[in-house]
Amino acid sequence: MKKVGFIVNPIAGMGGKVALKGTDGKNIVKKAKELGAEQESPQKAEMALKSLKEELKKEAEVELITFPHLMGEELLKNSGLSYQVIGSIEKDNTTAEDTKRAARLMKEKYQVDLLLFAGGDGTARDVYDALNLDLPALGIPAGVKIHSAVYATTPKNAGIIAARFIEGEISATEEAEVMDIDEKEFRKGRVTAKLYGYLKVPVERRLRQNLKSGSADSEERAAEAIAAGIIETMKKDCLYLVGPGTTTRPIMQKLGLEYSLLGVDAVANKELLALDLREADILDLLEQYPEAKIIVTAIGGQGYIFGRGNQQFSEKVLKKVGKKNIIVAATRNKLSALNGPLLIDTPEPALNKKLAGYYKVVIGHQDFMMQKAE
Repeated sequence: MKKVGFIVNPIAGMGGKVALKGTDGKNIVKKAKELGAEQESPQKAEMALKSLKEELKKEAEVELITFPHLMGEELLKNSGLSYQVIGSIEKDNTTAEDTKRAARLMKEKYQVDLLLFAGGDGTARDVYDALNLDLPALGIPAGVKIHSAVYATTPKNAGIIAARFIEGEISATEEAEVMDIDEKEFRKGRVTAKLYGYLKVPVERRLRQNLKSGSADSEERAAEAIAAGIIETMKKDCLYLVGPGTTTRPIMQKLGLEYSLLGVDAVANKELLALDLREADILDLLEQYPEAKIIVTAIGGQGYIFGRGNQQFSEKVLKKVGKKNIIVAATRNKLSALNGPLLIDTPEPALNKKLAGYYKVVIGHQDFMMQKAE
């Protein structure tokens, strides 16, 4: 019988919709809860389990080894999968040490064949500290910031990869980067990514995300042309919600407005309404403006337009704005480097499907390219 370790970081991703850029540290978790943040990681982990169950052949003998409560047990109760609960934790106060302890136990005492974990870059670091390259691991994307290459592209695809690895359809593994950034610096608008190490992951390039790439200096001129084109088309009395990124930053710069770079800013009639909005702030503004548009860019090297680093554009926000009012901006080089479609990964599969399809991506001044999103 194959054994799969299953670890969920319940607080991963909580800071996204309330504009906290992550949830590393007890104080930030406390602040996220005070701002009304809800746990989303368990929901994404559950999607991966459902996919795993659907993908596994009936004759496959698999047992999942997990930790108590929302670190895995609660999700497995109704999954239809065989599982065993080990260890102990404080029910509503999980920590990074719990993740490390769980991973070590699963490696050393239970000798799992694969460790499946849900979280973000901080969780990947914790798993790396416990495993190094001793056994294969795979991440279910559930964090605010995911620079690491150890994650599947979506929770559903994490389940598919895990099932194929368990059944031997995928047998090869490779070393993939575990990256993280300094959240304190991130909240000040400075991105400092650091390589922490490598995890051994199943080889499945199509369903596993790439390492996030940065912006080259030559891209700045292209982004300025994109900004000029978008500004020319801005409509009177329309709300523009400008998402994070170096491609969208020149829009605010050319308008002569303050900007948050890593947050969502609001503009109307070419004037600044608010900086670094939370989901609740955006929903309030949408009540005030009958017409609204979202401006986003694709994450370099990965292609995500929703679900990574801009969770303030929540399911409620996206449903209210609608696909026809989404403006995607990306340089030609960024799109060419993707070697695939743009990606959407909100917690609602039905919404992802509704938002999928072709977008007229702004790639320059009055220059466009049709690009598929899925």
